Amino acid sequence: MALLFSPLSIRSVTFANRLWVSPMCMYSAVDGVVQDFHRTHLAQFAAGGAGLIVAEATAVAAVGRISPRDAGIWNDAQRDAWAPIVRDIHERGTLAGIQLAHAGRKASTWWPWADERGSVAPADGGWQTVAPSAVAFEGFAQPIAMDTAAIEELVDDFRTAAVRAIDAGFDVIELHAAHGYLLHEFLSPLSNQRTDEYGGSLENRARVLLRIVEVVRTAIGETVPLFVRISATDHAAGGFTPDEAATVSEWALGQGADLIDVSSGGLVAHQSIDVHPGYQVPLARTVRRGGRIPVSAVGLITAAAQAEQVLHEGAADAIFAGREWLRDPHFGLRAAHELGASVAWPAQYVRARWR
Repeated sequence: MALLFSPLSIRSVTFANRLWVSPMCMYSAVDGVVQDFHRTHLAQFAAGGAGLIVAEATAVAAVGRISPRDAGIWNDAQRDAWAPIVRDIHERGTLAGIQLAHAGRKASTWWPWADERGSVAPADGGWQTVAPSAVAFEGFAQPIAMDTAAIEELVDDFRTAAVRAIDAGFDVIELHAAHGYLLHEFLSPLSNQRTDEYGGSLENRARVLLRIVEVVRTAIGETVPLFVRISATDHAAGGFTPDEAATVSEWALGQGADLIDVSSGGLVAHQSIDVHPGYQVPLARTVRRGGRIPVSAVGLITAAAQAEQVLHEGAADAIFAGREWLRDPHFGLRAAHELGASVAWPAQYVRARWR
C-alpha cells in the first residue's frame, strides 16, 4: 500500500489517508461570517479524495483578522455559518479541521486583489493592530504592544473559539503559530523584544503558545486532535531557528498538541528564501526528530510520487498541499490512481474512475 494512502490515527480520529488540504485564506467572508462560496469551495476537496480539509485561518477576535474579509469564529453567528460547511465535508466522507488564528501586527491589511496595499486605515474599515512589541512589519502600521491583560484575553479568545469550532462539528483544531502572525511574533526574537515573562529566553517567548495549547486541550477534551502550525525558520539572520522550532514543538506536545504542521517564513519582509519543490521538507525532518514528534510537511508538494517519497524517507507523517488542490480539486483521486492505491470515489463519480 502507498504510504500516502495508508490510514493515520490520532487520538479518537482515524484519517483515511495522509494527503490533506492546507488552510488557505479566501478573503471572502462578511463580518467574519463565511458565505456560500466557502461551502462550495471546501466541499469540492472532500469529493476529490482529501483525507482532511483544514479550513482557512479563522480569527479568534475581530482585531485578529488579516483583512476585513477574513473568516472568524469569535461569535455564535460565525460558528453557525461554519456548521453546514462541516456537514457537507462529512457527507462526502472526509474529516474537517479549522485553523484558529490571530494576525497580530499583520492584521488590518488589504486583501490580495484589492487596489490598495499595506494596512487598512480605520476610516476604510481597518483597526489598531497589536503585537508582542511595538515593532511594525515593514510597510505596515505600527502595532501596540500587548500588556498582560491583553495576553490573558488572547488566551481566552483561543479557548472560546476552540469550543465554538467543536460545537460547529470540526474534527481537528489547528493553532496558527506561523507566517508572521501573532503567535509566531511571540516566538521570534526579531518581533518579540519584551523584557517580561513573555520575552527574552526561548522558554519565555514560547509561553503564550504553550498556554494556549494547554487551555485549548482542556476545552476540547482528550479525543480531538490538536495541531500546531509553526514557521520553523524566519529565513532571516537573528530569527527563529529550526532547532528552536523542534524544542518548542516538543514542549507543545507535552501540553497536549498531537502534530506539528511545519511551514516557514512570513515574519519579516527582508526574508531570503530559496523556493523550490519540497523546499520546506527538510524543516519537517528536523522538527520530527527521528519520529519522536509527529509532523506534516508542506511547500510546493505538487505530485503524488513526490509526496510519497517524503513519507517513505521518514521526513513527515502526513502531507499538506495547498495550491495543487486549487488547481485540481480531485488531486487526491488522481494521486491515488498514480500510486496504484485503492481509494473510495464518490458514487456519483465512479463511472469516471480510471481503469
